[in-house]
Amino acid sequence: MATASEALLWERRPDGSVVCNLCAHRCRIRPGLRGICGVRENLEGTLVTLVADRVISGEIDPIEKKPFFHFLPGTLAYSIATVGCNFHCLFCQNYVISQWPRERPGPLPGDAIAPEEIVAAARAAGCRSIAYTYTEPTIFFELALETGRLAAAAGIRNLFVTNGYMTREALALVAPILHGANVDLKSFSDRYYRKVCGATLAPVLETIRAMRQLGIWVEVTTLVIPGLNDGDDELAALAGWLASVDRDMPWHVSAFFPAYRMTDVSPTPPQTLHRAAVIGRKAGLRYVYTGNVPGDPWENTACPECGRRLLERRGFRVLDNCLAAGRCPVCAAKIAGVWN
Repeated sequence: MATASEALLWERRPDGSVVCNLCAHRCRIRPGLRGICGVRENLEGTLVTLVADRVISGEIDPIEKKPFFHFLPGTLAYSIATVGCNFHCLFCQNYVISQWPRERPGPLPGDAIAPEEIVAAARAAGCRSIAYTYTEPTIFFELALETGRLAAAAGIRNLFVTNGYMTREALALVAPILHGANVDLKSFSDRYYRKVCGATLAPVLETIRAMRQLGIWVEVTTLVIPGLNDGDDELAALAGWLASVDRDMPWHVSAFFPAYRMTDVSPTPPQTLHRAAVIGRKAGLRYVYTGNVPGDPWENTACPECGRRLLERRGFRVLDNCLAAGRCPVCAAKIAGVWN
């Protein structure tokens, strides 16, 4: 059973309720109840986190699995998560753990662990980064923040794989030790966000822009779902907005496979991803990748200046990397990313 400890970023109201200022939902929580995420509770007028010392998963992953294609390619990331999420995406691949608090009332599961132990495990495994992933790092913010501070001091990079729904207050706290983020931009439609994810679009866009302004390396992933967010107009608008923020920000367009409560939609055809990738390049993005289609030519990184293939990938493996100190070996163009 998880130990409750006082949460960060909250305020008490005169009626005994509390307001959580960690994510854009800004849940107002009455005594004895939890927020949308299911892991933050009003305990007698104090907001507590129930996952400050528990992880449901700790794995060693290729960094490409997150996915990060322009951040220490070919290295390993120690990946952790707790149960819970502030979204309830109908297609969630990790719904068993992300939706656990929503669907299984009662004590939350997880293995007891301290931030020091996480950092030690990452170092022992030869991981150059720790990824806070699988569910949503914002909802286990206290654990991620303390672990991240220790990791940064030990020379290990910190990566969020996030839905981007954190508040500016939360981002300000974590930014000094957050080296990279892959943000899920699930659609460019607010209606889609409300209907499919239980959230809104604007805070996600704000987070992407703010992260880049703070100097955090950002890659963006969009799960392309047939009939829901795969129209040319929406993809062009989304890609155009990303290009307006930073043309060098990698965009991953990934294939959907039926899961959770969306089993009546067909998997994404590769040609749909290719169409999305072409739209991204036409919008001005310099690095566009397909995902969940191992062996696809759009998995590789090419120099945007001369076209030389720089990194060859298959799935989560880097087969060849001919970058020279972050530059193209042919034309010496600087390739955006974190390479060392």
